[in-house]
Amino acid sequence: MDSPDLPQDPPRQAPREPILNLPGALTAYILLIAVIHLRVLLPDEWDAGIIDLFAFVPKRYDQTLMDGAFPGGTPAKIWTFVSYSLLHANLTHIGFNVLWLLPFGSALARRFGAVRFYLFMAVTAAAGALAHLITHEHALAPMIGASASVSGTMAAAMRFAFVKGSFLSFSRGDAEAAATVPALSLSRALRNPRVLGFLAVWFGVNVVFGVGDLTPGADGANVAWQAHIGGFVAGLILFALFDPIPHVRHDAAPALPSDISDS
Repeated sequence: MDSPDLPQDPPRQAPREPILNLPGALTAYILLIAVIHLRVLLPDEWDAGIIDLFAFVPKRYDQTLMDGAFPGGTPAKIWTFVSYSLLHANLTHIGFNVLWLLPFGSALARRFGAVRFYLFMAVTAAAGALAHLITHEHALAPMIGASASVSGTMAAAMRFAFVKGSFLSFSRGDAEAAATVPALSLSRALRNPRVLGFLAVWFGVNVVFGVGDLTPGADGANVAWQAHIGGFVAGLILFALFDPIPHVRHDAAPALPSDISDS
């Protein structure tokens, strides 16, 4: 006797993993930078007007100048502390910043969520602008670029990147788990040899590249390395104000062999 034909289950396909599994908040941030950069397709006078209106210019804050000396007047003195970070000189400038945002910005965007991430990027941009203003008082050259915010994400990520299970530890989990491990307190992070090593390399590279004008995409312009440091320091110190994950307890087991002395 022939048995009736039974419906067969369709063959299962292996799940496809995206090549770049970026969080939505970071993807939107990168797309915004890319769209804004389309300004280079505008006539030169329009592009120059956008730079004058949204770039960070220390001379704008001189007390001796009338508000009308720069486009935007008094309100521009506020928004340019952040708006400058969304403008870039060229595609190389964008690419260099995005290259560092992919690992560090991804981890931070997953950890913070969209709102906290965007606020963090704005605060570190403002900190970089303030550092630039202090060190370049009366300067007329405009400053643009997201490097201060990128530096802030790198510093913030150091608060949890080396913790066991995170993305720079010896035994990391998946992207979501790696981004949500409990962070080290600032004092513990500054006693961690791997964090201190990263800080030494980061500061050394920024000073060398900044003083030597070696940063890709600079096109002969002065590199605002003081702004990088301002964003970095702000990201390192202010991380806890944005972090929704409870920190590691002081009596917790060490995350790394190098943390043994901290327990």
